[in-house]
Amino acid sequence: MPYSFLTTAAFGLEGIVSNELKRLGFSAKAEQGCARFSGELADGFRANLCLRSADRVLLLLDEKPVFTFEELFQFASSIPWEQYLDRFSRIHVSGKCVRSQLMSVPDCQAIVKKAASRRLGEKYGVSWLPETGAKYQLQFSIMNDRVHLYLDTSGQGLHKRGYRAVGNDAPLRETLAAAMVQLTRYRGREFLWDPFCGSGTIPIEAALIARNAAPGGRRRFAAEAFAWCDGKVWDEVREEAKAKEFHGKYQILG
Repeated sequence: MPYSFLTTAAFGLEGIVSNELKRLGFSAKAEQGCARFSGELADGFRANLCLRSADRVLLLLDEKPVFTFEELFQFASSIPWEQYLDRFSRIHVSGKCVRSQLMSVPDCQAIVKKAASRRLGEKYGVSWLPETGAKYQLQFSIMNDRVHLYLDTSGQGLHKRGYRAVGNDAPLRETLAAAMVQLTRYRGREFLWDPFCGSGTIPIEAALIARNAAPGGRRRFAAEAFAWCDGKVWDEVREEAKAKEFHGKYQILG
C-alpha cells in the first residue's frame, strides 16, 4: 500500500533534503519548509533512519478544504483513526494555521483531538480513553483554507541522533551541521579540518557521512511503538543500512 510522506526541514534546506531522498531512491519534490515523497511503510522508516538534514517524517493521513470549525471537526472525524491508534493511545495534537479562515491554533488542536477521541471511543465502545499507551503525535497544517492531517512517525526531532548524552550551550543542530557538510560535497575521501569545532558536531556529522552510516542508527523512533507497524520491518531497514556502511579509512580533524 503506497503512503504519502512529508519531511519537514529548516527553510533553505528543502533542496538538500530532497536530494537526500533521491539518493535513497525516492521521487521527491521540494516545497517551502519540506520535501514530499511516497512509498511503502518501510520507506518511511528508511527516511527516519537515513535522512541527515530533515527535522521530521510525517505520514499524510488526508487533506481537504475547510472553512469552519464544524467542517474541520467533520473532516477529522472521517479519518479512520482506529487503523492507526488503539484505545490506550496517548494523543497529542500540534499544528499551524496560515492565511485561512481558521486561525486559532488552540481551537483547531482541541477540535482535532476531540474528533479523534470521539471516533475511537465509538469504535472501541468506551466513553473515556485512558491514554496510557504509546504516544501518537498528530499534526495539522491549515494553509489557504486547506487542511492536511499528519501522523508524526519520528517522535523526537531527527537532530536527536543519540550520540550526545549532554546538551551544550549555543549548540549547532546536527541536521544543520550535516547540511553544511553536504553543501561542500564531502564524501569522506578528502581531508576535513574544522579548526573551531566547538562540541564537534560538524566533524561527527562528517564522520557519519564518510562512513555512510545512518544518522538515526543510535536512536528509536515513535513509529517503532505503533501497534499497527510490523517491528520486523524496522529490523530489516536497520540491517540494510548497516550493510551499506563504509569501513575504509578517512581523515577528519577538529
